Amino acid sequence: MPRTLAVANQKGGVAKTTTVATLGAALAELGLRVLLVDLDPQACLTFSVGIDPEDLDKSIHHVLLGGVRARDVLIELEDGPDLLPATIALATAEVQLSRESGPEQVLRTALRPLRPAYDWIIVDCPPTLGLLTVNGLSAASDVLIPLQCETLAHRGVGQLLDTVHDVQRLTNPGLQVLGVLPTLYDGRTTHARAVLETIADTYSLDVLQPAIPKSIRFAEAPAIGETVLSTAPASPGATAYRALAAALVH
Repeated sequence: MPRTLAVANQKGGVAKTTTVATLGAALAELGLRVLLVDLDPQACLTFSVGIDPEDLDKSIHHVLLGGVRARDVLIELEDGPDLLPATIALATAEVQLSRESGPEQVLRTALRPLRPAYDWIIVDCPPTLGLLTVNGLSAASDVLIPLQCETLAHRGVGQLLDTVHDVQRLTNPGLQVLGVLPTLYDGRTTHARAVLETIADTYSLDVLQPAIPKSIRFAEAPAIGETVLSTAPASPGATAYRALAAALVH
């Protein structure tokens, strides 16, 4: 069965979507079959891999709520991971899901028929701790927490871990916390290094290596529907995500 990785942090702007898209592309480069799942109503992942959400008739929203099969909204991308896309319609999903029985398990159930076709499934959770994120965590084998290396960025880590523990207790006892991935990292600053040490000590979490460096290259790539692996393949950011993919596989 595939490893299913939920990438979660209720704080926005921590390179969560960048991590899903780039790590997914790096795993695909290694010859692995990868599925990306966009669970964020902002649909940034969908947009960043070159799909305009406004052009889509069906999305993950219809899979979660409309009885549509996941394979019927699946988009196969050339030279990269496949995608279950999102649209703004997903913004209403939490209210509607809350009326279902077992609303935390809807994504897990929807993904089940697709699992044999993939080695990795990576879920881009929205920047909240609501029902969509709980669905992502309930469907996952592991959770990765991207974290900007600034003091304010890690204030919500405890809340996220509380949610993870609730999911472990109630819906997904096998869920593992893979660790924190330092993002937007500037190793020249003492502050960034100190924040990393604080996280590891305070929450007893593994800090994944290498840290992902701060770079304008990450902002440029989604504008043309690609990742830094193709737009700036020799950049420190591309090198870091390739190293992370290799570390996760071995």
